[in-house]
Amino acid sequence: MSNPSSSWVAQFNPGDRVEISPRDVGFRGSWYAGTVVRREEKNTNRYVVEYDQLYADESGEKLLQETLDSIQLRPPPPPPEKKKVQFKFEDEVEAFYSDGWWEGAIIAEHSGGKFAVFLRGFEEQIVFEEKDLRLPVQWVKGKWEPRFEQVQREKENSNFSKEVMKFTQGMQVEVLTDEDGLKGAWFAATIIEPSGEDKYLIEYKTLRNDDDTEFLREVIRACNIRPCPPEIIVVDGFKVWDAVDAYYNEGWWVGVIAKVLINSNYEVNFIEYDEKTTFNQADLRPHQDWLNGKWVVP
Repeated sequence: MSNPSSSWVAQFNPGDRVEISPRDVGFRGSWYAGTVVRREEKNTNRYVVEYDQLYADESGEKLLQETLDSIQLRPPPPPPEKKKVQFKFEDEVEAFYSDGWWEGAIIAEHSGGKFAVFLRGFEEQIVFEEKDLRLPVQWVKGKWEPRFEQVQREKENSNFSKEVMKFTQGMQVEVLTDEDGLKGAWFAATIIEPSGEDKYLIEYKTLRNDDDTEFLREVIRACNIRPCPPEIIVVDGFKVWDAVDAYYNEGWWVGVIAKVLINSNYEVNFIEYDEKTTFNQADLRPHQDWLNGKWVVP
C-alpha cells in the first residue's frame, strides 16, 4: 500500500469504523476491521483501536486493543460498484482470510466462481470464492484511489486477450484441472492444437481415459495452462515452512513442509486439503508461481 504524504495526516474520532494494518511480523500486507477507541493526548497522530475479530488472548473473551500510528489506519473501503467485478487470471486482489483482508494475486481460475490466489503474507496458494475477494484500493490524502496495478490492467483491458500466453503445438506444459479429487494439482501435458479463443486441446502425460486405452485429452483454458517450471537444485534439503510441490497421484500438489524426518524424508501438509503425507526429497520440488509471464519463488 502506498503511504500518505507526511504533509497530510488522517484524522479519526472515537467510534469511527476503520481498517487496521498491523505492523507485526506475519501480519504485514493485511487489513483488519476495527473501531477507534480514543486518540492519544501526547501524540495526536496515534490512536487506540479495538479489533473486531482479533482477541487479546486465547480465551477469546476480550477483543484486542492496540495503540497505532494514524498511517496504519484508514476508513473502510467503499462498497464495490453495482457493476459486478470480473476477476481474471493475474489480477491483484485482496482476499478475506484468517479474519482479515490479505494482498495476493490470482494464479488460476476454477469452476463455480472460485479462484486460486497466491497470498504473499502466507506464501501459500489458497482457493477462494468470488465473494471473498475484492479489488485493492489505497487511501491517499483523504481519497480512495485504485492501486497502480489495477489502473494498468484497466488501461490494457481492451487488449487482454492479446496478453494471454500463446502456446504452440507440441509444447510441453503443466495444466490445472477442475476434476473432482484433482483440484489444485498441476499435471504434465502436451499442447495438441488451439481450440477456440484462448483454449487448447491438450493431452495429459500421466492421466489416462476411462478404459485405459490412451492418454486423456481435454480442452483447457489458457489461464489454467503454464510452461513447465525450471528445475531448482536443492542442495541442503528443505526446511519447515518451505513451500513445495509434491508429486502425488500423477501430479504436482502445492504443500508446505511440516516436519523434517530422517533419510531425506519430509512430512508435507497439503494446503487445500489440510492433509499430511510423507515424501522423499526425490518427489519434492521448490514451489514456484507463474505470475505476469515470469516464474516467482515465494
